[in-house]
Order: sequence, then structure tokens, then C-alpha cells
Amino acid sequence: MEQTHTTRNGGPGLPGTQRRVLIVEDDPTIVDAIAARLRAEGFLVQTAPDGPAGVAAAESWLPDLLVLDVMLPGFDGLEVCRRAQARRPVPVLMLTARDDETDMLVGLGVGADDYMTKPFSMRELAARVHVLLRRVERATQAATAPAGGTLRLGELEIDHAQRRVRVRAQDVHLTPTEFDLLLCLAGTPRAVLSRETLLAEVWDWADASGTRTVDSHIKALRRKIGAGWIRTVHGVGYALETPTP
Repeated sequence: MEQTHTTRNGGPGLPGTQRRVLIVEDDPTIVDAIAARLRAEGFLVQTAPDGPAGVAAAESWLPDLLVLDVMLPGFDGLEVCRRAQARRPVPVLMLTARDDETDMLVGLGVGADDYMTKPFSMRELAARVHVLLRRVERATQAATAPAGGTLRLGELEIDHAQRRVRVRAQDVHLTPTEFDLLLCLAGTPRAVLSRETLLAEVWDWADASGTRTVDSHIKALRRKIGAGWIRTVHGVGYALETPTP
């Protein structure tokens, strides 16, 4: 396991901080490439080559974010994600060698916040790391802000300040990304938001290269709040609706 030393800045959007990123990946070439790019972005980096080492590093080093491969020796990245999230909430960017939507949905279901399929560009990976960390900062600020009102749409309740969601009076656990996506849709109920708009508002992406990411998160969100809440407008985007009884 390796620790690198960096200057005290967290890259763009994270001035004056030293963010910790743990990379759990068994391919040395990929590890070296990701670590080099994140060091250049100003992050403090540790690496782990397998599932057990990844869990141990997450518990002892307390990273601000995990970059986590799905296929790992020992036990897989899904189990690493489950165990890490059980100890403390931490944003997770999962990596997979397979373009498998089932893997993506399972990963999101166990607490991952975003997903990338190999091969990927280091530029895009670094951009997603920055976005995930900015989202955590926004969530922290919202949690410490004065309590605001709860947004209600039928039997759906969204508490912005506490970042809590209830459907039919039952709490629903959402990842930070899922919560931001639902909040974005709820801001203009029944209005259709394009995938490009959702990418810009939720992921801070300036281009449309991640539309599949939107689709996968919508599917994960539907599984948690119920399929009837989000309407698909084919070729356009999505809208939040009140389900028909």
C-alpha cells in the first residue's frame, strides 16, 4: 500500500484542502495511471491491490473518496463498497472491465455514487472525482444550514436540509447522487428535463458524453422510490410525476 505526498491543495474547486483518494485496483498499470493523474490534481493517494486490503485501508486511512474496481482478488469491489459504507459514508467511483448494466445497477445499489467502464480517459476520471467531492461539500453545507421546508409531491417528501426522502411515509435511502438527481427533477415537477440538462445540473458536466450515466441512475432511483414516479420521454429525457393510483 502506497502513500504519496502532495502539496496542500485539493485541485480545482477544493482550495486549501488536501483530499484523500484510495484506489483499490489489482492492475498495476491502471493503478499507476490513476494515481499519477490524481497526484497531478493535488490529491493525497493510497492504493490497495485486493478486497481485504481495500477495506483495511478505508478503515484506517479514512479516505475522502474511493476509486474501486469491481473485479478484485480476495473479494470483489461490491463487497468492499458494502463494508466501507457500513463503517462511514464515503463517495465511491466504481470501475469495471465489463459494459454490463446489471453490474452498474448492483454497484449503485450497494452505495456507489458513479460508475465508469474500462477503458476510460484519465481526464474524465479526474473530472468525476472532483464532481463527487464537490457534491459531498454541498451536502455538508445543506446539512448545517438552517432547516428549510420539505418539498412534497403527492406521497413523496424531500427534505433538502436533512437530505432525506420519504415515500408513503417510509424512509428511502438514496446515495448523494441519487438524492441530487431526484431533487433536480422535483424542482420542476412534470417538466421534462433532458439528459444533457441533468448532466449539467447534477454532475456538472459540460458535454453529453455521460448520458448513459443518467439512464443508469434513473433506473437505480426508480428501484428505490418506485417506477411510477419518473416518466421517460424517449429521445428527450425524464420528468417527475405523481403516480396514478
